[in-house]
Amino acid sequence: MLGTIDDKIEENNRINNNLEQQVSALYQYWFEDFDPTNGVCPDNWSNQLLSTIADISGGKRPPIKSEVYSQETPISIVGAASVMGFTSEANHTEKILVTGRVGTHGVIQRFNTPCWTSDNTLVITSPFYEFTNQILHRIDYLSMNRGSTQPLITQGDMKKVVVLVPDEETLAKFEALAGSLMAQWEANYNENVKLASLRDTLLPKLMSGELDVSTIEL
Repeated sequence: MLGTIDDKIEENNRINNNLEQQVSALYQYWFEDFDPTNGVCPDNWSNQLLSTIADISGGKRPPIKSEVYSQETPISIVGAASVMGFTSEANHTEKILVTGRVGTHGVIQRFNTPCWTSDNTLVITSPFYEFTNQILHRIDYLSMNRGSTQPLITQGDMKKVVVLVPDEETLAKFEALAGSLMAQWEANYNENVKLASLRDTLLPKLMSGELDVSTIEL
């Protein structure tokens, strides 16, 4: 039974990896290779600061922190590279992108559910969510590091990253196409969260013999 759940999680992960590659290839096709415009960057596209298309802020220290999900702490605490615990309330309910400010750099996390972003993160919001996501995956974070004892990136440095921004019509087309692909990604991701929770709930009950599934045919 647990193997069946794990197999479904792995299948969703494979599909999501393929979806990510499709969107990345689409970005490269349009905004790096300029294939739709015969390899030439259109005149009405311009280099702009990342802060012109996205808002960048920092996370905060959570009011309380628990290692486990519970009714009292149902909100994920987002760290530089992954969820690092749970707390009682959210400091973000909108759709956000999160990357590390201190510690791990270059991991981009997507959240479309309430969460608490910790004080070692940078939080990015944008009406051009998928376009901004692709930019974040292409930044040279090593060259931005200001830390002497541990990696550090400031909000100011992130805001000054120069990006090529297309005309509004092209940007809207990319958002629509990439968004349709990543909507399936999010559905698969959310299913995996539920499946992992189910698996983790079942495991101790199966190990203790509280649940008997020997007669169930899968």
